Amino acid sequence: MMQIRPVSDLRNKFTDIEKCVQGGDPVFLTKNGYGSMVVLSLELYSKLAKREEYIMDIADSAAESTEVRLSHEEVFGRQR
Repeated sequence: MMQIRPVSDLRNKFTDIEKCVQGGDPVFLTKNGYGSMVVLSLELYSKLAKREEYIMDIADSAAESTEVRLSHEEVFGRQR
C-alpha cells in the first residue's frame, strides 16, 4: 500500500518508515504539503536501477575498446 507521510516522520518515526520500505512499499515524503522525496528499500532501488547499471556497464566496455571520444555537442546534437 502506498504511504504518504510528512518529511518530519523520517526523523520522528523512522522505525515505522523502515518497516514500510522493508515490506517492499515505497514511502512518499511531503514537505509543506508538496512531494519532496521517496524512500525505498535497497532491494527495490537495486531492482529499479538494474537496467541503468547494465547500460552503464556496456558504455564503460565500449569506452575501453576505443580511443574515440565525443563531445557533449556531438553526442546530443545527433539526438535533436
